[in-house]
Amino acid sequence: MSNAELANTLLQACQQRGIMLATAESCTGGLIIAALTDIAGSSAVIDRGFITYSNEAKMEMLGVSTATLGAHGAVSRETVLEMAAGALAHSQAKIALAVTGIAGPGGGSAEKPIGLVWFGIALAGQPVVAEQQLFGHKGREFIRHETVRHALQLGLRALGER
Repeated sequence: MSNAELANTLLQACQQRGIMLATAESCTGGLIIAALTDIAGSSAVIDRGFITYSNEAKMEMLGVSTATLGAHGAVSRETVLEMAAGALAHSQAKIALAVTGIAGPGGGSAEKPIGLVWFGIALAGQPVVAEQQLFGHKGREFIRHETVRHALQLGLRALGER
């Protein structure tokens, strides 16, 4: 399934459940919300997208704590959990998708290599879930595309669609 088909399926799943969706994006810079809003009628279920590229944006827009960023960094399980929870808390959405990672070509380290992406899924009334993917050093475009794909798939899975 293409990213456009995944986005359409996720929108339909949200519409069937009568819920709104929000995103909190760092390394994708808005590509997830763009994939969703490229589809006509998406305004029925899309509440908002938070583009939180900087640590300051993560703190101001989503409520990610300074302590979390200081102790774990922007690309971490702890940060993405707070991003997803913050997107839910600062919107009308009942499901939020959050991503933070290292798309490259620079910025990686031994402990946080290029291609490392953390995903957070917040569903109202349930604990926030996080998982990581290592997409490898395959180029910025590939990493960002696969991050969008995986986030959409996780949204579908969270709604019991896959």
